[in-house]
Formats: sequence, structure tokens, C-alpha cells
Amino acid sequence: MDVSQARARIAAIRAAGEPVSTGELDRLWAAVDTVRPENILGSWKGSAFDTGHRLEGLLATVNWYGKTFHSLSRAQPLICRGADGSLFSNVELGRGEASLWTVEFRGEMTAAMVYDSRPILDHVKRVDEATLLGVMNGKDDAEILDAGRHFYFLLERV
Repeated sequence: MDVSQARARIAAIRAAGEPVSTGELDRLWAAVDTVRPENILGSWKGSAFDTGHRLEGLLATVNWYGKTFHSLSRAQPLICRGADGSLFSNVELGRGEASLWTVEFRGEMTAAMVYDSRPILDHVKRVDEATLLGVMNGKDDAEILDAGRHFYFLLERV
């Protein structure tokens, strides 16, 4: 699969809103381009793929909006929408915030958000100029890996 085929398939999955397997997402991940941390600074609206991963439900209950990368040393992984509609960094759930690094994952160096107080990394790759494909990785913890499956998400530049 090449990059243009991966982009088309990601767009089709998003448009259909149907479940997708983590195996297919693994193949799409392998086809898209790596990205440097300094190239993703800014605000991003997030969405989860429907894979049945337990984090999908958790993020829905906390009204997860997305992520904000202010600088390489200051990233907010859990921007949520409050009852009044305002956005806030949910530092309680995330047990702090994060920073951006270049980290090797599956044999490639790409941007990763490293959580300050949790054994979690959110690796991201570029789908296009306004879209990132992310995969959460960490210690084999029930919150992070669900039956050994990674949590996949999309980020769209705000």
C-alpha cells in the first residue's frame, strides 16, 4: 500500500463511520509518512477509530476534544470540553501533561508525545498537511493496551 492509497482508505473509514480492525490500522500506519515534532505544533481536534478499544468509551465520557502542542516541552494530551462548552487540559485524568520527542516506533523515527507521569507515548505520523494518524503505546496496562491492541486516533489541525 502506498501513501495515496492509505490516505484514500483513511478518508473512506472516516466517511463511513464503521468499525475498523487494528490490523488494518497497523497497515495504514506503515504506509503514511513520519513527521518531526516541531512540524506539529498547534491545536488538533481528535477522534477515535471504532475498533472496540476500551479507551474509546473513556474518552467519550470525558468529552475529549483533542491535543495541543504548545512547544516541544509543553504538550496537552487531553483537551476536553467542559459542561459550559469551554476547553480545558484534563491534567487530573492524564496525571499531568506531556512533551514532544522524536522516538523510534516500529523501526521508524517519528514524533511522539511522551506523558509526564504515565508510561504512555502517543506516536504520530502525517496523513496529509492537516491530519495526523496516532497510535497510543505504553506498558501493558489495561488502560492503554486492550487485549494487546493499540489505541488508534486521528488528529485534525484546528
